[in-house]
Amino acid sequence: MNILITGATGMIGSLVLEKCLDDPRVSKVTSLLRRPLGIRHEKLEEIIVEDFLALDNDAPWLNSLNAIFYCLGVYTGQVDRETFRQITVDYPDALADAVLSSSPQARFCLLSGAGADRSEQTRTPFARDKGTIENRLSAKGLGGFHSFRPGYIYPVTPRAEPNFGYRMMRWLYPLIRMGGDNSSIKSTELAQAMFQVGLDGHKLEILENRDIVLLVRESS
Repeated sequence: MNILITGATGMIGSLVLEKCLDDPRVSKVTSLLRRPLGIRHEKLEEIIVEDFLALDNDAPWLNSLNAIFYCLGVYTGQVDRETFRQITVDYPDALADAVLSSSPQARFCLLSGAGADRSEQTRTPFARDKGTIENRLSAKGLGGFHSFRPGYIYPVTPRAEPNFGYRMMRWLYPLIRMGGDNSSIKSTELAQAMFQVGLDGHKLEILENRDIVLLVRESS
C-alpha cells in the first residue's frame, strides 16, 4: 500500500508513521512536513510543504495513494483563531481535493476530536471547526472517509505537555479512566486504530472514543 501522512512530528502522527514503516503491507510512505524529520528509511519520502493551500495537484506523490492519515493539528489557544481554523479546516480540505485529482479511491483518516459538531451551530470554535471539516470530507466522494473522535489522549511516552491543563490531566489520568470507554484512550491505542482502519476500512464513518477502544480491544 501507498500511504500519505501529515503531522508525523506529533504524538499520534509519529506513532502512525512507525506502524506504516514497520508493516510489510505498506510499500511506501509519503510524509508532508514543514521541516525534515531526520528519519532515514527505504519506504519513506519526505515532502516539504510551505503552504498546504497551494499544493500542486499534479505532484507525483499524489499518484496511486491508498490511504491518507491527517494527523496535523494544534491545541486550542496555541495559535490565533484564524490559524486554528486554517489548520483544522482549510488544510485537510485542500489536501483532500488534491488527493481526489489523482487518487480518488484513497481512504482518508482524519484525527478529529470528541464533541465535533456536524450541525456547525455550536459557539465553541473547536467543535464547530471539527464538524465543518468532517462534513466537507464526507461529501467529497473519497474512496473512504473515517473520522476519529478521541477524548483525552494519554501520552504513553512522556512528553512536554503543551499547557497546565494537559499536565493536570496527565496527573489525573487514573481518575479519568474511571469515566469508562467514552472518556480517554492511550496514544498507542489511538494510533493502532487509525492505522488499522486506514489499511482495512471500517463500517463506521465516525468513530467516537468508545468505538476506537472497542476496535483495539477486538483486534488484540
